[in-house]
Amino acid sequence: MTKILFICHGNICRSTMAEMVFKHLVRQAGLKSEFYIDSAATSTEELGSGVHYGTRRKLAEVGIPCSNHISTQITKADYDKYDYLIIMDDRNRRELKWIIKDDPEQKIHMLLYFAGRPGEGIADPWYTGNFDITYDDVLAGCEGLLEYLTEHQI
Repeated sequence: MTKILFICHGNICRSTMAEMVFKHLVRQAGLKSEFYIDSAATSTEELGSGVHYGTRRKLAEVGIPCSNHISTQITKADYDKYDYLIIMDDRNRRELKWIIKDDPEQKIHMLLYFAGRPGEGIADPWYTGNFDITYDDVLAGCEGLLEYLTEHQI
């Protein structure tokens, strides 16, 4: 089983969107039993908060189920628990390094790397207000990630 943790700053917008989108794609592909998928924050700012209403709205608009995920923060122990730590931008990378310190197994990847856009981050809709653009980027990254994993892991 491949274990994936999607990570953003607060775990209420981008990482939860990526978690729900990837779960949906995995279910559609009939691969649910092959993956464990979750999401977490690098900060403590939104701990205990539910999924942002803009993320819920966008997922409902495109027909993707959204669970009642509650924001949690990644821990150093999560590094050993997960195979892939998928971040949304360079700020997440810096914050994550404060928590896990090092990445000797090269588990940290930007989501858009899997969409053929290495080094490019996904804009935080908390600040931009544009959940449509965030969704388009998350979907492209998740589709690329699933393609990569089915070719290399499963």
